[in-house]
Amino acid sequence: MTKKKMETKKRMGKIITLANQKGGVGKTTSAINIAASMAILEYKTLLVDADPQANATSGVGFDPKAIKTSIYECLMNEVKIKDIILQTETPNLDLIPSHLDLVGAEIELINHPNRERIFKQILEEIRGDYDFIIIDCSPSLGLITVNALTASDSVLIPVQCEYFALEGLGKLLNTIKIVQSRLNPKLEIEGIVLTMFDPRLRLANQVVDEIKRHFQNIVYDTIIHRNTRLGEAPSFGKPAIMYDAESKGSVNYMNLVREMLQRNNATNIPNGDKEFNLVEEDPAANN
Repeated sequence: MTKKKMETKKRMGKIITLANQKGGVGKTTSAINIAASMAILEYKTLLVDADPQANATSGVGFDPKAIKTSIYECLMNEVKIKDIILQTETPNLDLIPSHLDLVGAEIELINHPNRERIFKQILEEIRGDYDFIIIDCSPSLGLITVNALTASDSVLIPVQCEYFALEGLGKLLNTIKIVQSRLNPKLEIEGIVLTMFDPRLRLANQVVDEIKRHFQNIVYDTIIHRNTRLGEAPSFGKPAIMYDAESKGSVNYMNLVREMLQRNNATNIPNGDKEFNLVEEDPAANN
């Protein structure tokens, strides 16, 4: 295939939102590392930071305080989305940054006549430029999250492997049903991904068994382990795979993305349809 043909190749443009109103479940970590792993596998990927905390923005190397135009300006000031896209240090990975100003959008959009569909209108302009668009939402079910769900093809739900894992999950699923019935009938559940798993804890294993029994096929086989490298990487402004590609966390997310691609019938993974394996190590090392 010539370079010209490659450039004009139609991209799948699938939009996936990561959502869970329960905080501390690894949602932003998952959004960053899923997007980065897709990019490393040569899928053109856009990470959209729709959280006023802007952790996804800083997690890929940008200082939110230095951001002059963000997703907020697209929502409120009609700035063109193509004008705020930033290239990250990870090949094939772009970013739509966030800023603390996004906190005000929830209130400012209340009287907007088409308030739930603004995200959709914005993202449609660039959907064809990417294979995947990954949206990181705040831990809430507010108007910005509803906008993201309305704009998306599917929603991926990170669930922590701990006692209160199912707390609030019913409310999230109910919100998804409301969005499906009123705003976006094509919205699907991409799946549930289990995060922060510590195999040494009996409770964690029980939670995994319970969630898989209850939700069955929508739960991904790949589980994200507790991992120090995943926690360290954002402080360096890097996805885990760019910080330590051989760490347990990096391998977990690469395997998760591989599984996601298979479920999306996108199995033409560069360098062969290869499975990434963990090297057995001392669990106490946790890296």
